[in-house]
Amino acid sequence: MRFLHTSDWHLGRSFHRVGLLDAQAAFLDHLVATARDREVDAVLVAGDVYDRAVPSLPAVELFDRALHRLAEAGVPTVMISGNHDSARRLGVGAGLLGRAGIHLRTDPAGIGTPVVLTDAHGEVALYGLPYLEPALVREQLGAEKSGHEAVLRAAMDQVRADLATRPAGTRSVVLAHAFVAGGAPSDSERDITVGGVSAVPAGVFDGVDYVALGHLHGSQTLTPRVRYSGSPLAYSFSEADHRKTTWLIDLGADGEVTAAERVDCPVPRPLARLRGHLDDLLADPAHDRHRDAWIEATLTDPVRPHDPMTRLLERFPHTLNLVFEPERADTGSLASYAQRLKGRSDRQIAEDFVTHVRAGGGLDPAERTVLYGAFDDVRVDAATTTEREVNR
Repeated sequence: MRFLHTSDWHLGRSFHRVGLLDAQAAFLDHLVATARDREVDAVLVAGDVYDRAVPSLPAVELFDRALHRLAEAGVPTVMISGNHDSARRLGVGAGLLGRAGIHLRTDPAGIGTPVVLTDAHGEVALYGLPYLEPALVREQLGAEKSGHEAVLRAAMDQVRADLATRPAGTRSVVLAHAFVAGGAPSDSERDITVGGVSAVPAGVFDGVDYVALGHLHGSQTLTPRVRYSGSPLAYSFSEADHRKTTWLIDLGADGEVTAAERVDCPVPRPLARLRGHLDDLLADPAHDRHRDAWIEATLTDPVRPHDPMTRLLERFPHTLNLVFEPERADTGSLASYAQRLKGRSDRQIAEDFVTHVRAGGGLDPAERTVLYGAFDDVRVDAATTTEREVNR
């Protein structure tokens, strides 16, 4: 059985104020064409369909057209909600859509109920695990502890329990939206850390034949059976070196992954990150190949040049982001605020602040627990507030 694994469409998202709806429409055209031309048995969409819990009307219309075209092509689609989606909003009409072959899995109550497809070798059970916010689903799933690993283990217990009731030789596929250990993150993903821990071990998914992951925006193979498709478009300059693809997965008669092919997605415009003195960036002929790219320029001039963006735009008309990192002999005390925070999580920044105001005295374990708990409460409150607004 052949699957087309994709995720993290983020419909409605922009890139440094540049709208991406046309590029997202081109990707969905490509997706439908690939599903049809490569004789795909099912499309797997592993969450973050939309970029916001309450998406814009153009984003909803784009999604609607994609579903109609997949249904018309007769390609079953299994789709879960991600941490950017409103699960309840995305899941509206799931029962009716299921009759057309579009299977939305957004409710944790349905984790143990698979979509069952059949080929010449028997049945394949596809289980959808929507993004599971631990504080909201722990009791419902009967998880022993709070945290991503605990709720995913509880969810997978339901999957394995259902699978055990099915005929011997039934193959299995799981869709999940999570940060799995070994994956490399990008700047464009929303933090899902709970209690200071964001990643879960890949072993959580033991016992199934293929795991189609979403959340991380780079295409990655954690094991031959556990993969991220990545986002179809770049959503930050940290993804400048990504090759944006979907996975074409062939599942054999015994559940083995017999083939895994990366299918390139359309690229609306390449990305380039340039670094150096402004005059050098403007004069160096080696940069001619980046003229049509979206540009992030990091200027290292000791003194900020006059009107740098206007000058950059004359040579690179698609420059979108300008960063200043002046070269100085001693940058320890003069580093910019952005430089000091670069690559640090909200929790690390808060801990650094406490250490600073205490003149070097950091958090003790009890204080760290309180701090992490406060961050978790804010994230959960934001999620529940969004759902309340959606339900009005």
